[in-house]
Amino acid sequence: MYGEFLNILNNWTPEIELTVKAKFIQRGSNAPLSGDEYVVVLYDKDVFSDDDCLGRTKLDENGEAHIHFFPTDIANHDLGFEQLPDLYLLLFKGDVVHFQSKVWDNVDFEKVGKLDKNEGEVVDFGTFLVD
Repeated sequence: MYGEFLNILNNWTPEIELTVKAKFIQRGSNAPLSGDEYVVVLYDKDVFSDDDCLGRTKLDENGEAHIHFFPTDIANHDLGFEQLPDLYLLLFKGDVVHFQSKVWDNVDFEKVGKLDKNEGEVVDFGTFLVD
């Protein structure tokens, strides 16, 4: 029994964290959006069920959002039709949707992500100009 436990422990690999990063700046002034009223929410768009919320965070002082989740959070809830997540961001100002990104279809973290020792596999969705 002890040998089986050691074998499991030696072959165990923790699930790598996935991170989506984005930056939001004010159109015209190019100042970063920040403050407690701004919240960014990451969703996985699903065809046959409600979109899955993968995480939420406030913007930092640079207008950046880093949303962390695990591959099991994007498990196939779509009856076998979806292999990779279709991700999009909503920026809330208070309780109101202030901005919605386009949907990135079939995001493959292994192909487009960069490995960061602190944040896991990171995909940068870029910078958004917000009115």
